Amino acid sequence: MRHAYTPTLPELEAFTAAARSGSATHAAQGLGLTQSAISRSLSTLEARLGVALFHRVRRRLVLSDAGRALLRDAERILADLDQTALTVMSFGGHRDVLRLASLPTFGAVWLMPRLAEFAQVAPQVTFDMSATLAAVDFTTAPQDFAIHRGQPGPRARMLAEERLVTVAAPRLLPDGPLSDTALARLPLLQQATRPNLWRDWFLDAGLDPITIARGARFEQFGMVLAAARAGMGVALVPEVLIGEDLSAGTLARASARSLLTETPYVLSWPDRSEDIPAFRTFRDWICDFRLT
Repeated sequence: MRHAYTPTLPELEAFTAAARSGSATHAAQGLGLTQSAISRSLSTLEARLGVALFHRVRRRLVLSDAGRALLRDAERILADLDQTALTVMSFGGHRDVLRLASLPTFGAVWLMPRLAEFAQVAPQVTFDMSATLAAVDFTTAPQDFAIHRGQPGPRARMLAEERLVTVAAPRLLPDGPLSDTALARLPLLQQATRPNLWRDWFLDAGLDPITIARGARFEQFGMVLAAARAGMGVALVPEVLIGEDLSAGTLARASARSLLTETPYVLSWPDRSEDIPAFRTFRDWICDFRLT
């Protein structure tokens, strides 16, 4: 419910335009309105809030302390509204919009090609996708589902196992894959949000992991892979992320060994999403797609 003291959109537009230009006349020109319309909006807004927003100084409008406080939030509100309108407009021609959050690199490399194929199956569905490294709290987040590392369950289905492999630029591997001992002598690219990957790798090989912390650190697997392509060192990454690089020859396997982690990639969702037909269609399709 709108309160009597809540500014209207035209009032906020008139206020921000006048604040930026210092003149009701210039504000009117910028908004395509008359000077009297701007003046009425400013007067109504000041009366609504019960405070002077401007000092009138020699035909110029100078913001008061209250006006400066309002301007910051008014500009943010108008910018947010504009962004929301553009977002909604981007859904034009689609009946259903599914909101999802995904791990950044997994979403870009594994999920995107599958979304393109799903568009052929269900062209009426589009996606509002965000990237996150953090767990999604469906009690507060607006997403209909999320793709992350976790365990399958009643509201989570497995999409892919996580098997780690080592890769590097081919020029770092002139003689092909290396032993773990030789691997340890190269720069080892670190994934900052999962700092124990190299430790687990070398412990699995029966080696002392004391020297594995050296090497540049990156927040996401996508950055780690980019650094590996540039020849900065060896990357330890999920196998599902490197198919195109191996085919293109931009990366090569640095070891013949792999390491299966205990946590796969899953699609999870809140109870409320069960009531969305488009989500049920996508969930069943993507899980069936995984098995083919």
